[in-house]
Amino acid sequence: MIQPLTASEAVVAREASIAHGPDATPTAVLARFEEWVLRTPQAPAVIDGNHTWTYQDLDTAATDAADALRDRVRPGDLVGVCLDRSAALVVTALALARIGAVYLPLGPRPGERRTDAVTEDLDVVCLIGDPAVLPARHRAAERIPLSLPGDGVNAPGTVVAAFAAPGPAAPAPDARRCAPEDAFYAVLTSGSTGRPKAVAVAEASLSVLLDWYRAETGLAPGDRQSLLIGVAFDPHLLELWAGLTSGAALVPAPDDVRWDATVLTDWWRDAGVTVSVAATPMIEPVLDRPWPQDLPLRHLVVGGDRMRRRPGNDVTATVHNAYGPAEATVVTTTYAMRGVGVRGDARGDVRRGDARGDVQAAPQADAQTSPPIGLPVPGATVVVTGADGRPVPRGQEGELRVGGHCLALGYLDPELTAHRFTAPPEDLGLPGVDRLYRTGDRVRMNADGHLEFLGRLDDQVKISGVRIEPAEVEAAFEHDPAVRSAVVTALRDDDGRARLVAHIRLTEGTAAKTGDLLAAVRAWLPEQAVPAAVRIVDGYPLDANGKVDRAALADQATAGPEAAEAAPGDATPTELLVLTAVRDLLDRPTTALTDNFTDAGGTSVVAARLLVAIERESGVRLRAPELLRAPDLRALAALVEQRRTPRPAGA
Repeated sequence: MIQPLTASEAVVAREASIAHGPDATPTAVLARFEEWVLRTPQAPAVIDGNHTWTYQDLDTAATDAADALRDRVRPGDLVGVCLDRSAALVVTALALARIGAVYLPLGPRPGERRTDAVTEDLDVVCLIGDPAVLPARHRAAERIPLSLPGDGVNAPGTVVAAFAAPGPAAPAPDARRCAPEDAFYAVLTSGSTGRPKAVAVAEASLSVLLDWYRAETGLAPGDRQSLLIGVAFDPHLLELWAGLTSGAALVPAPDDVRWDATVLTDWWRDAGVTVSVAATPMIEPVLDRPWPQDLPLRHLVVGGDRMRRRPGNDVTATVHNAYGPAEATVVTTTYAMRGVGVRGDARGDVRRGDARGDVQAAPQADAQTSPPIGLPVPGATVVVTGADGRPVPRGQEGELRVGGHCLALGYLDPELTAHRFTAPPEDLGLPGVDRLYRTGDRVRMNADGHLEFLGRLDDQVKISGVRIEPAEVEAAFEHDPAVRSAVVTALRDDDGRARLVAHIRLTEGTAAKTGDLLAAVRAWLPEQAVPAAVRIVDGYPLDANGKVDRAALADQATAGPEAAEAAPGDATPTELLVLTAVRDLLDRPTTALTDNFTDAGGTSVVAARLLVAIERESGVRLRAPELLRAPDLRALAALVEQRRTPRPAGA
């Protein structure tokens, strides 16, 4: 347990940029689920449309799956999970926890090249998923069929555990990365070497976070917890285990709710979701609209990117602006905000009182101002440091370092762990903190201890809430023999949102279309890391040290050697509307009506913004699947035109 501060230590913490969350004691995770199986075996544990699984159903299915795997999967083994949000995913997580294996979520459609790279670098004993989505090496390997729930919107048709021998590019067995002792799960983060790296987290660290989450949200039997976050990203573990350890029901989200703010709020209502976790880019469009007043949603935990606005007066849920890297178990600090009607108070931000979790309403804040990322959760210590690693005075910006029960065990690469997880200076007086993780994030601590997020200190960038190393994206392009070299820069729009641009030098004597280059890297990268645009260049500007001048490259991309191509003379007003919106969102002035949205660099986040722009200008609300099915932008415009209704005069 973290010991209370002495009087002198408390004075230092008040003057320096140091803050401690309330005391916390690690508990259990799997055992809490098993308690609910005994207490409420017939209570719903997963509700997916018309399909419901009870706590007893999950317990039985997890036992069967664990029994099927136990002869080949041992405690401490890494197991890659290639499933979507579903009862099958939940049962798999339970089964691996029962065995003591380490759950490594890769997502339902992991790129084949990326998955091969992961299973070559890491000592992954098997992959679990639909054979159709597994790499060829695993499709041809020994497979054990698993009897998992097969119903629900995201349910796989068939699930196997595939045991493949290491590929030809894999290092020797003793050089492959294993999970450290006591690891409960591991997740991938972007790697500066061009290959993803994995960070491992212990059950004790997750248990502390879950205890906070249940206390903060009141999640309990009768509640419905969303299962909304993409499975490749660590916040989905918070959702999944929060539901299972509280006696509540998990509700897996259909894929299209993550594309459209209206579809998301409709789903919250129709599914009866009372507590939800979501990525910031998904929620900001929701907060830009009138808040539906009939939602049962009480708490909304938002994170993954800088939040640029606060909830308006009409928002009836408490909105928690959460910050935390995977290396600190999902959430490190939070700031709670409420609208009218929540807890009977006038609108304001919720500030923590004492360690018992009492709260009071803070003064009203402008809905358009960026909220802070708040105070540390129980068991977490945060320190804002200068370049020398020592705390800076409050009010001065510096690098955020994190310590306490929330810390991960480390990376599966011991050298990288030693570099990023360091011992604090002995004279700091941080009781119970023997390591600090260097986040690389630039923050400022206010006089009251709240943190403000200011950006990154290095080249790493966040796209749609996912940390991306440009070097990994560059390496993905350079796998193509047509690409001599690649440099990736991040550009930001007026709202501060980042997008990636790839600057490609082609191998002499070759030619390549930008759409083909983008299609090739999708096998190596998560969607968020696929650049919004590709520029073919003859060379790169250099700085005084002879290095690539990334700032100058970014300026070139902003200025753009490419002039906007004129729209066809016969383009209809609706075609011009769609074309202009896509060009603006992608910042790609050469986009044509004959281009396919995805091939032009469109992603799910851009699609969500495009749907909003089309509705705003035309009054037509399309769904994401309709956008993705359109072969090109001309066909998309035709669909809008078919549904367009004349606006009243003067509208």
